[in-house]
Amino acid sequence: MSDVIVDTCIWSLALRGKTPRDREVTEELTSLIKENRAKIIGLIRQEILSGYSDFARYEKLRNKLRAFPNEQVIDVDYESAAEYSNICRSKGIQGSHTDFLICAVSTRLKMEIYTNDKDFGHYSKHLPISLHQEN
Repeated sequence: MSDVIVDTCIWSLALRGKTPRDREVTEELTSLIKENRAKIIGLIRQEILSGYSDFARYEKLRNKLRAFPNEQVIDVDYESAAEYSNICRSKGIQGSHTDFLICAVSTRLKMEIYTNDKDFGHYSKHLPISLHQEN
């Protein structure tokens, strides 16, 4: 089993969600954490923490997220992210710099990506990424 980069949207659902679907996501994320397979990169950490204007809640979440060290992003990841952006754009697919950086890091480290962002399904048709499937 490979490690899994958990996208911001999954963390957000697990932290704030209330619907039955959100509970399924929370259970899957909890499983990944217990198996020590849930991974994060700095940009995802920043996005998660940027959603909190209440400092006490921000600080509490920041302290919890510190249990997950950042996977290192290296220069080649930025180059690959730009290449992935160019490939997708040539196919008529737009994406964010953050999304393509996640794709690049996951490819280099041979990790799956756990997301519910439909854009990644489009990227996966043209990029060498693997999307995590819930159990």
